[in-house]
Amino acid sequence: MKAAAAYIADMGGSKLQWLCICSLLINICFWQSLAIEYNTKAGPVEGKLNVHLVPHTHDDVGWLKTVDQYYVGSNSSIQAFFKRWWRQQSEEKREIVRRLVESGQLEFINGGWCMHDEASTYYVDMIDQTTLGHRFIKKEFGKVPRVGWQIDPFGHSAVQGYLLSAEVGFEALFFARADYQDIAKRREDRTMEMIWRGSKSLGSSAQVFTGILAHHYDPPPEFRYDIKTTETTIQDDPFLYDYNVEQQIDRFVQLAEEQAKQFRTNHIMWTMGEDFAYENANTWFKQMDKLIHYTNKDGRVNAFYSTPTIYTTEKYAANESWPLKTDDFFPYADCEHCYWTGYFTSRPALKGYVRKLSGVLQATRQLEFLVGRNEGKPNTDSLEEAMAILQHHDGVSGTERQHVADDYAVRLSRASIEAEDVMKSALVYLMSGNQNCEDKISTVVKTNAKRHKGYLLEEMDSPNTSQYIRKGIELEQCSLMNISYCPKSESKLGVGMSLVVVIYNSLGWIRKEFVKIPVSSSALEVLDSDGGKVEVQFVPIDPASRRVRDYYAASFRETSVQAGSLFNLYFEVSVPALGYSVYFIKATKSETSWTSKRPQDFNGDIILDSTEMRMVFSNSTGLLKQIRYHEHEVSLPVEQSFCWYNGSDGNTGEKRIQAIQSVIQGDIVSEVHQQFSPWVSQVVRLYKNAEDAEIDFLVGPIPVDDNLGKEIVAQFMTNLSSNGEFFTDSNGRDFLKRIRNYRKDWDLDIHEEVAGNYYPLNLGIYLKDNKTEFSLLVDRPLGGSSIFDGELELMLHRRLLHDDGRGVGEAINETVCINGTNSCEGLTVSLHLHG
Repeated sequence: MKAAAAYIADMGGSKLQWLCICSLLINICFWQSLAIEYNTKAGPVEGKLNVHLVPHTHDDVGWLKTVDQYYVGSNSSIQAFFKRWWRQQSEEKREIVRRLVESGQLEFINGGWCMHDEASTYYVDMIDQTTLGHRFIKKEFGKVPRVGWQIDPFGHSAVQGYLLSAEVGFEALFFARADYQDIAKRREDRTMEMIWRGSKSLGSSAQVFTGILAHHYDPPPEFRYDIKTTETTIQDDPFLYDYNVEQQIDRFVQLAEEQAKQFRTNHIMWTMGEDFAYENANTWFKQMDKLIHYTNKDGRVNAFYSTPTIYTTEKYAANESWPLKTDDFFPYADCEHCYWTGYFTSRPALKGYVRKLSGVLQATRQLEFLVGRNEGKPNTDSLEEAMAILQHHDGVSGTERQHVADDYAVRLSRASIEAEDVMKSALVYLMSGNQNCEDKISTVVKTNAKRHKGYLLEEMDSPNTSQYIRKGIELEQCSLMNISYCPKSESKLGVGMSLVVVIYNSLGWIRKEFVKIPVSSSALEVLDSDGGKVEVQFVPIDPASRRVRDYYAASFRETSVQAGSLFNLYFEVSVPALGYSVYFIKATKSETSWTSKRPQDFNGDIILDSTEMRMVFSNSTGLLKQIRYHEHEVSLPVEQSFCWYNGSDGNTGEKRIQAIQSVIQGDIVSEVHQQFSPWVSQVVRLYKNAEDAEIDFLVGPIPVDDNLGKEIVAQFMTNLSSNGEFFTDSNGRDFLKRIRNYRKDWDLDIHEEVAGNYYPLNLGIYLKDNKTEFSLLVDRPLGGSSIFDGELELMLHRRLLHDDGRGVGEAINETVCINGTNSCEGLTVSLHLHG
């Protein structure tokens, strides 16, 4: 499942250059020599059926092979590939390519660094990867792509329709994948092409002409001309036994006329290419030359080399009335029991890593701008390109092979280390009080004039920033906080030593939030930049998190990790807009007391309270039973549980009863630690002034010793009368109404009541009735649904034992092994939820 960004057309009789080498066909039959010159000068003809032949190849930046493996062994026609190829060319060859682009024979469409996914991508990352590709095209060729080409993503989002098409400046968008029932209806109604108006708020100002390709993104089977094809090609030597020109042209005309009945206007498109096509371009172009020559000689239809932009121009010129599309193209199915919805959750650890580094990239860019970019030193380019590649529809989607996913993760890791160096050096530079930096920061940032700046390596009565700079600052980012592991904060502080925490805020407003940092002692205090004491709370890290921390940290460090006590240190921070604040953690002589209760320590229900809300848990069942919002005096019965779907043979499931292990009630935060099974646990957290609760899930290692693949689901049941309606986001930007077992554009024939009602989430999901709304916000792309009224469910993790028969050739069975040992187990995933 792959991506194309360059097209070549034979315009005005000029022979194709670059992808093909023109050849002279010579046939010798004893005494007679036959040389044929093919006429490919045709263009659109008024009054005839015009068949636009669009040569293309679809090459992934990772799927069955890694991006590097594909580049070495296949055509290099998409941006992530094309830039590599471009760097290796002489100036003479580059000039040839520039002339082809200028003449219109070589055309860039879509133009992103990759062909991004549309289900598991955040809109900021979609913009970034598109910008990266367009910037390169503009710089090298002075062109801006005019057409979107999303031919292989497995469903299409409303944000793609308006933000990444209309507002990018595309005149049209084309793709291949839509639900098989939707396509059947559109073929019948001649609505394969439409106006897509994806945004309610922007309306017609952000609509785009959109077309679904007729034959996926391939030509009909008889006209696939790849070097590996087994199909019959056009044999036009009359002296040979298998001469077949008339039969081939008759079949071409028949298929073209059949397609024309499904489309409006007298212009149709044939995509002449497929996955990794044109490894030998001559086999394609030689046959297409023949096809054009003999079709136009026959005269019933008109065929010619074209591009998506030429095709779009003719569609606009037709002044046709087009049907209107106003929602999206999810979920996607290609047969009755073939819904492409599990991948919304596939490889949740990789999805979470991509989302985390998206934020890191945005923050590091800001800091890089403030201090000035140094081309000779670490910069954000590597992370920008790695993140762009990961937006690929076989990248963050999780639909690639395991070794490819590993390669993606390594690229992200290496790039993030360079970005971390940028961030550390930028913060040090900012903390030096450089006036050039201050001039770039907005007025709201400058208001925080009293903050101390520095990384303290020893305790001093009156810190002086310049003194710390001379001593040398060593900032270290805690990159493994997802497993509660930070060697710097866990190390014991000696007498007179302080640990300095620098917190950067990349947003445009002041943020007051609670942070938690793993520490190995409760004999600590926190000071703000004025030396004032900050209220703190210590909470023991729960046993499940501790086990994951110890196992994964050993795998990462290849060494044992610190044993003994381990706490999360909580305290509140205030950070200025586009600025940073500094806090000091110091050792004290005595430990801070903390209390952990067990369910039997309570006489009745277990209650977590904040100033804004209350959560009630049943002491007898351990289940969440009610949420109450104080201001509105609204009480909502809520029950949470887990189940799993059998990933092998249907929608069977198993309920898991939860048990409360411990309860912490404090002045800053209250927590309930729950264990649902040996491989599912969670921490429910409520801060003192919170309007919503947090849930940290740990899922895995999913057991498969029963030979059953499993998809783990968290379910939340309420009494809301949602009437089959719920709402999911589109790439983190808009929320769309979903109606269970319903599609707006056709009468849905239900075959999969669960998979057929799953939708992609990047931000969250909610349902409501006339009085109350219940919402869940996620920290990464996941799949979610409302299978029953009043209920929301999230798929958190998947571990499967069978391939899905869609080309990957292996099951999603992620495992983790500690180097140098035989210790391997299924992947455990840490996820975060607001609700």
